[in-house]
Amino acid sequence: MGGATPSPGPVRRLRELLTHPGFGKLLTVRLAAQWGDGVFQAALGGLVLFSPEREADPLMVALGLATVLLPYSLIGPFAGALLDRWDRRRVMIVAGALRGVLTLITAAVVLAGVTGPGLYLGALATIGVSRFIQAGLSAALPHVVADEHLVGANSLVTTSGAVAAAIGAGCAIGLRGIIGPEDANAAWTTSVAAVGSLVIVLVAATIARGSLGPDERSEAAQALRAVAHGLVDGARAARDAPGVLAAFGAVAAHRLAFGITTLVVMLLMRNSLTDVGPLKAGIAGLGEVVAVVAAGLGVAAFLTPWLTSRVGRPGTVRIMLVLAAVALLGLGLPMTLPTILAGSFVLGLVGQAIKLCSDAAVQREVGDDVRGRVFSLSDTTFNVTYVVAVAGAAFLCPPSGRSPLLLVMAAAIYLLGLVVHELALRWQANRQGGAHGGTQPAAPSFTSASTDPSPSVSSSSTSQRAEGEPGSDDR
Repeated sequence: MGGATPSPGPVRRLRELLTHPGFGKLLTVRLAAQWGDGVFQAALGGLVLFSPEREADPLMVALGLATVLLPYSLIGPFAGALLDRWDRRRVMIVAGALRGVLTLITAAVVLAGVTGPGLYLGALATIGVSRFIQAGLSAALPHVVADEHLVGANSLVTTSGAVAAAIGAGCAIGLRGIIGPEDANAAWTTSVAAVGSLVIVLVAATIARGSLGPDERSEAAQALRAVAHGLVDGARAARDAPGVLAAFGAVAAHRLAFGITTLVVMLLMRNSLTDVGPLKAGIAGLGEVVAVVAAGLGVAAFLTPWLTSRVGRPGTVRIMLVLAAVALLGLGLPMTLPTILAGSFVLGLVGQAIKLCSDAAVQREVGDDVRGRVFSLSDTTFNVTYVVAVAGAAFLCPPSGRSPLLLVMAAAIYLLGLVVHELALRWQANRQGGAHGGTQPAAPSFTSASTDPSPSVSSSSTSQRAEGEPGSDDR
């Protein structure tokens, strides 16, 4: 992992990742989870719960998004404490089984024709458990991937997961087309999502006990106390890790700006724009927006590892924040269908690149005993800032969606995120420099002799490198 070693190409990186049995099993669990999510949400896609874009009123759009995202976000930091106290392999098995049961209960509720709180509760509980599984997978990843491959591993896992979710949605749409859109048929389609849960349980059961961490566990009383203080513990761990606090600032800035632009685009598509050749407005146009955002995510999966290997994670985040601000001003302000699609592609790329850098920072710089809580805190930051932005913009945006002021505000938020990112990095450097008398590196560099860590060995000893320190790679 020395600085003179040439960077392996993407094909070689992919081969190294896929040949590690632990990584292959985690990837399979992630694909099964997100395929099931795609089936589940598409099967219930006729409900406002999962289709806030069908609403024309800004406040109703905000309410629909809040209903989907906030419940898990509020309990995430507390659930994250469990990921740092319980065997993560066992958590995956239990959570996978619970997810399957909740999926079938929700399908039964749909079959019974129940709407309102009963349906919302079942659907949101299923989503929450699924996100819990994904947070556990992120926390476990450093146990099966060499330190210098974390960005590439995150890219592969996230991108392939998004593809699996899209395939799952396609399966649900295809099934509903075959058996019909009635509530009873929607219930049977929803129940198919339980197949993903079955795969999660079967694959997780083949993983060695204790191999995914945490390496140190507390007694029951300590675990309960950790649950109660999950949010505080996660925030403290993020504060003490070089680069993590800065990355969280960038993630928050992106989600705030992305929330604003989401509302603007939904209303423009619904109420203002018209078709331009093959490009469609309305609900079909929103589908095109989702497609180009997904394309941006895919490009980010290949671009981010290459870019971080050359300019590091902080440099990559800086580039992305500036790129997003420029795209909003240059492509967003015209508010035409082609420029909106182009801008959506750029924001998809930017958001994914920033999230990949943030995940890698947590995996490399946060100790294994608190990593689950920090990932849950990241999830909370990711969702709460988005919903807050949509809710705030709903009070400022006209029903037509034509609000240059909101787009300028979103661009300014990206630039503010850049300022916060830099201030956080400097604060960390000054804080650590003071702790070492200003003469020592920001953090010790511990390098494992092997580039293929055992699944049972925590990577926390290799995750303490400072940004830009020799051997840190930032890939």
